[in-house]
Amino acid sequence: MTLRVLVAKIGLDGHDRGIKIVARLLRDAGMEVIYTGLFQTPDTVASAAIDEDVDVIGLSMLSGAHMTLAPLVVEALRSRGASIPVVVGGIVPKQDIPLLKAAGISEVLGPGAPGTAVVDTIRAAAHVQ
Repeated sequence: MTLRVLVAKIGLDGHDRGIKIVARLLRDAGMEVIYTGLFQTPDTVASAAIDEDVDVIGLSMLSGAHMTLAPLVVEALRSRGASIPVVVGGIVPKQDIPLLKAAGISEVLGPGAPGTAVVDTIRAAAHVQ
């Protein structure tokens, strides 16, 4: 089974170098990757994830809006009856991680996470080893 992963940048965060590296890492690990581009909204990410029938969503968050925007993606998915796991990567203070997980985020990866950790985290979120 080929995992389908949607990766997205939500909000006004225009830094896309890292997400492009992550997209390539996931592709090189055999996953099908859909990148929605910059400046997406939680609703557009949820809609695209459902339309593309993905197994996992990866959000790159560098703007500091992770506590607002990431949970809104989970809410947008739930309001559409979807339960796609959401993984957040980027600049997230350690004290925010339990709050994000309580809001429905599956996992959080910080800056400098090794490629193997990124791939393993996506596979674990999709319940595939």
